[in-house]
Amino acid sequence: MQRVLGLLVAQFVSIPLFAQTTAEELESLKAAVASAQSAGDNAWMLTCAALVLMMTGPGLALFYGGLVRRKNVLSTMMHSFVMMALATVLWAVVGYSLAFGEGSPYIGDLRYLMLNGVGAEPNGDYAGTIPQQTFMVFQMMFTIITPALISGAFAERMKFKGMLLFMTLWSLIVYYPMAHMVWGKGGLLNAFSGGALPCFDFAGGTVVHITSGVSALVCAIYLGKRRGYGSEAMKPHNLVISTIGACLLWVGWFGFNAGSALSAGSLASSAFVATQLAAATATLGWLLMEWLLMGKPSMLGAISGAVAGLVVITPAAGFVSPSAALIMGFVGGIFCYFMVVKVKSMLGYDDSLDAFGIHGAGGTLGAVLTGVFASNAVNSGLPEAAGLMDGNGGQVVNQILGSLLSWVLAIVGTLVILKICDLTVGLRATAEEEVDGLDLTQHGEEAYSLEA
Repeated sequence: MQRVLGLLVAQFVSIPLFAQTTAEELESLKAAVASAQSAGDNAWMLTCAALVLMMTGPGLALFYGGLVRRKNVLSTMMHSFVMMALATVLWAVVGYSLAFGEGSPYIGDLRYLMLNGVGAEPNGDYAGTIPQQTFMVFQMMFTIITPALISGAFAERMKFKGMLLFMTLWSLIVYYPMAHMVWGKGGLLNAFSGGALPCFDFAGGTVVHITSGVSALVCAIYLGKRRGYGSEAMKPHNLVISTIGACLLWVGWFGFNAGSALSAGSLASSAFVATQLAAATATLGWLLMEWLLMGKPSMLGAISGAVAGLVVITPAAGFVSPSAALIMGFVGGIFCYFMVVKVKSMLGYDDSLDAFGIHGAGGTLGAVLTGVFASNAVNSGLPEAAGLMDGNGGQVVNQILGSLLSWVLAIVGTLVILKICDLTVGLRATAEEEVDGLDLTQHGEEAYSLEA
């Protein structure tokens, strides 16, 4: 009734009340839509953060834990589990600030030290519709799983205290600078904020997989082979739990890749689809090679192929079409098969759980192929500068250079860190400790008792 009376008065006194009311309603409607979008995006991103954490524990813990011998199950799973605690604290104290604070093209500043100023307000430089705290915790899950991946290379032979120091220094010296260079505002490789060497990395091909995989290779070579390697069987003790772990990794990877859209829109859907397709074709590609060359397709081959496909599509997930994802996955499965089965044998290094053959090699392949297949038709947010559109040759060169930079940082940083750890707390378990198993010698417990 009041609205009707107001409209009647406005007609007689020539006050544009109706126009005012409409404008106010429109503003109110816009605010309501923005609030709903923020709530939806926030719910999606918190879910994705939980999915990525699930990739480490229980996903990676089970995947790696089943691939080692019985006497090293708990020590191997401990690597993943303890990173859920150690990396969280490091990230909260200084890591988030060094990765996403404004600083130089190589490292962030300390503005977010101890998460100072990281709260409910969005940080428009990264994700404008979710609280910065949500963005921070999503990225935290990446910094948990990345160093945990490296542990697959030195499983069954590194001391626990050496592992703790190594993981701490590696996060500070390798991961945080690389994350800043690729994703941080003003980073050297950030294609979306004017980086001098713009590279595309949607969810961590360079930041996560190349750095961890190449560092894993350096660790394997530096530590040397496991005692008895090549002369005694070192088969997985329980492929059942490794298969369960691989399934959890596959499901969790949707949070990893689709969550990197940082919203619950169509880009997340595109990344989700690309992730599924690449994992599927990589599984088939690996099994095909195994069947043709070895005579039988194995469960270990299937889960290895799936993880390889997930690695390869990670840098490209939000930039490529479904057809490109199918191709990338299939090529990635075959490529990683040869890296794990043939190249490792030819070069003779002992990468216990093939962290380099899958993550280092697959991450590099994926980063380069991202430059081949990236398309503005898939992601309209791609920079439109010359040489940065639709997978042309200029972008392929950029992807190669960015990958090389990641390789160099991982190699040099890891060598320095390993030397520091070796000179201070020691790295390699003794011969007796390796024979008895790290479960007992490092943690005083056994996964399987003699009575079991």
